[in-house]
Amino acid sequence: MATELKNRYDFMLVFDVKDGNPNGDPDAGNLPRVDSETGEGLVTDVCLKRKVRNYVQLTKGTEAGYDIFVKEKAVLNSLVEDAYAELGIDANVKKPAKGEEIDKGRALMCKKFYDIRTFGAVMSTGANAGQVRGPVQLTFARSIDPIVTLEHSITRMAVTKVEDIEKERTMGRKNTVPYGLYVACGFVSPALAAQTGFSEEDLEILWTALVNMFDQDHSAARGMMATQKLIIFKHDSALGNAPSHKLFDLVKIVKKEDVVVPRKFTDYEVAVPKKEDIPSGVEIIEK
Repeated sequence: MATELKNRYDFMLVFDVKDGNPNGDPDAGNLPRVDSETGEGLVTDVCLKRKVRNYVQLTKGTEAGYDIFVKEKAVLNSLVEDAYAELGIDANVKKPAKGEEIDKGRALMCKKFYDIRTFGAVMSTGANAGQVRGPVQLTFARSIDPIVTLEHSITRMAVTKVEDIEKERTMGRKNTVPYGLYVACGFVSPALAAQTGFSEEDLEILWTALVNMFDQDHSAARGMMATQKLIIFKHDSALGNAPSHKLFDLVKIVKKEDVVVPRKFTDYEVAVPKKEDIPSGVEIIEK
């Protein structure tokens, strides 16, 4: 039986990339995302949620209640229609659900799909199962220092088309960041968890996914990526005992004095506040 979530959580995800592209921007030729004013690297919340979804699908996807709604080749409207069929409700794109039917459809979708009850979803198209605001929200990740984006020429000894056979090889481009240490902030709301059914068990799966997701997401394009720290602030109440931004400010991540150009995680110092330095009613957990 699922255990109700009663505590508010704030967390910081600290991860790095070496010789890879953590999140290419399709509007900029797939170059790594960068804040044009500061030069700091960016990774979108959507990118991070995708990796969580992939990890849960890989490790729990065959179990009831842990399917993933937003996944490769999924037809979202069809999944909503399937849920209504399971409920015995005749709802489809030509005859959308209304009133109590939407409430029942939304509840079943939350029960069936881990990512809906975690991150929420817009299901108001097609048969219409309404919208769900998820209890877990993430910010963009931002690098501690400005990053350098590199573009490499690569060659392939094979050709794609017969008419190019005389070329012997074709050229391509690859974009990387030599090294970047990124931080994303996250929030878990027990009030919204009560609405979606997000439980303590679901929360533990989230923590596990955030720690291990990059190990199941290796590719030539992403180089070496890893979660270096997950710093969790657990409040002893549902509303919280301190503002999240003040808790995040207590964590100090700085480049070591003798390091000119950081190229590994140990080139940084991560100072996590001690128990006596954090507000009353807040517990700090490191993973």
